[in-house]
Amino acid sequence: MPRRDLSPHVFVVFGATGDLAARMLFPGFYRLAASGRLPDDYAIIGSGRHAPEDFGDTVAAALREAIDDHDDKVLADLLGRLSFVVSDADDGAELADAVRRSREDVGPDARVLIYLSVPPEAMEPMIDMLGREGLAEDARVVVEKPFGTDLESSRQLDSALKEIFDETQIYRVDHFLGKEAVQNILALRFGNGFFEPAWRAGTLESVQVDVPETLTIEGRGGFYESTGCFRDMVTTHLCQLLGVIAMEPPARLDETGLRDAKAAVFDAMRPMDPQRVVFGQYEGYLDEDGVADDSQVETFVAAQVFVDTERWRGIPFYLRTGKALGDNRRTVTLTFAASTDLFGPQRNRLVLELTDEPTIGLHLAAKKPGPGLDVMAVDADFGMGRSEDTEVPMEAYERLLFDVMRGDQLLFTRADEVDRLWQICQPVLDSPPEVRSYPTGSWGPEAATTLTDWHLPDD
Repeated sequence: MPRRDLSPHVFVVFGATGDLAARMLFPGFYRLAASGRLPDDYAIIGSGRHAPEDFGDTVAAALREAIDDHDDKVLADLLGRLSFVVSDADDGAELADAVRRSREDVGPDARVLIYLSVPPEAMEPMIDMLGREGLAEDARVVVEKPFGTDLESSRQLDSALKEIFDETQIYRVDHFLGKEAVQNILALRFGNGFFEPAWRAGTLESVQVDVPETLTIEGRGGFYESTGCFRDMVTTHLCQLLGVIAMEPPARLDETGLRDAKAAVFDAMRPMDPQRVVFGQYEGYLDEDGVADDSQVETFVAAQVFVDTERWRGIPFYLRTGKALGDNRRTVTLTFAASTDLFGPQRNRLVLELTDEPTIGLHLAAKKPGPGLDVMAVDADFGMGRSEDTEVPMEAYERLLFDVMRGDQLLFTRADEVDRLWQICQPVLDSPPEVRSYPTGSWGPEAATTLTDWHLPDD
């Protein structure tokens, strides 16, 4: 049943005909509807510069592809609440009228939720239009990453947002924070007394964060040419993961406590050294649609970074991500320093697989059977959060849309976090490394091995 404790909502989705909307947003709305987490009364208005002839059919096809066992009744009800209104940065009058009419239809206390899934260069003009048309009043606005393309443009975007919206109205999405497995890192660390004391320098030798993808850019050449892997993944997802991994225990588990703890990590991070960053581009990228013949845009990044707190001083964090690599993973590997040399160069590892079915892996040394005192590697793996009586985990966008409706900013990034991360990353943008070619299906350029001996649990 729908949520009667939620106000009626009018959802306005800019970029409603784009890839993100098809793969993430509309499936998120469907899952909320199917689980009874949408209010009784709501409407969804897609918007963009050109009206598609078959918007409803396109959304229906995307949902059937994304949802394995869709409910025809739920799907029909969702599609019946869907419409499309043309708007652009210069003219949003028709959209503003449609929103006002929808608010009257769904209820006088209806709240407006605006989702901005538009390119960085279009973000500020769209925000100005929202202000001119009065659409920002009492609305909540969701802003998709990247938040600008560098430190200066990020600050310009933040200034434009603050002219129209209060910070409490702004929800900056980094969908990695909406993943159940990422939130489980907090429970693993702070809910288990035997992990937290070892989660530091003196015990650990390194921390590695890997988010490789086997997919190429898949027709997103224009987007990648304007953004690249570093802006798309490192300044956002991987740094936010690092913040969750490296934070001190939050004062409390609410939006202020959690975001203050992450911000403290970012304040202590050293600006990235371009000499300790490797860029790569997969073979065949130049043949993709929308890619310049001489493009030097990176599709792979490996980086070594440091957090200068008492807990982490001197411990390297290794970040690696890219397209057309050897596997799809979201893996955090904590490598423990050897406590003795009695058994040779053994390294214990705690491996967190942050997939839809997250697992914890312990990679230990044990005595090899026989008369000697030789050791062998042994592995122990178990699931996180698996139980017959637990709810099905919410998908990232499902969870984040739900939180915006509730006014909960816990899993969204704050303006000071975004600004500090651009400060940390700006040296790499000012002096980008050479872009090196790598074969598809590999683990990136050979130059990345100069940073560390990269490890994945099944290497």
